[in-house]
Amino acid sequence: MELEWLSEIELYFSSIKDNDRLKIKGEEAHHILDVMRHRTGDELFVTNGKGFIYKAFIEAVGGNEVICKIIETKQYNNPLVNITFCIPRLKSHDRFEFALEKCVELGITNFIIFESSRSVSKGEKLERWQKVLISAMKQSLHAWFPRLTYMKNVRELNNLSGFKIILEQASNTTLNNFLSSSQHPVSSNYYFIFGPEGGLTEKEINSIENHVKVRLIKKRLRSETAIIYTVSLLSNLFDH
Repeated sequence: MELEWLSEIELYFSSIKDNDRLKIKGEEAHHILDVMRHRTGDELFVTNGKGFIYKAFIEAVGGNEVICKIIETKQYNNPLVNITFCIPRLKSHDRFEFALEKCVELGITNFIIFESSRSVSKGEKLERWQKVLISAMKQSLHAWFPRLTYMKNVRELNNLSGFKIILEQASNTTLNNFLSSSQHPVSSNYYFIFGPEGGLTEKEINSIENHVKVRLIKKRLRSETAIIYTVSLLSNLFDH
């Protein structure tokens, strides 16, 4: 199952697998049965979110469950597995979710959402955000489930091991130069930290230990634009 061939299909998600059978429940089953009007014998494509896409057919339906028998399996790698995008709450919910969606479409599977001093919106909406991420995963035919955590402030990032890259307009180092440096092994974890509208405060930046500041381009970008620009660059470099 090459991705070029898969481009014409609709992808579903299920984490419940027993030998050569998949069980699809809840909203996914509702979409299959009541929206797409699939019935017993119909062919489906399902990902388990762990790198596998299964070609299967509907063997049985009951209640709000769909049982599928697997007839073909394909495994895909995750070239951006070591990259995490640390994104603040943005003032515009639509722009925030748009940025999340585009990140998943271009291959990012690890996210940390955090509150910043200059964040207008506060609090977490993990269930809502996870739905946005899963929908983007299926729409873009990715086989890796996006992981999402929430932090109340940037200092919590110090609990993570890896390179912490702050996107800062005033930096003399470009992201391209940083990525091309042989000092940074591909196997390391990379945390790309974006600021909210107005940027991170100096106190917040100083609170992040062992960080490096990089800039994207000379022009100042909106937060969501900087996020999408960065993932586009990383996808072009590592996800061919």
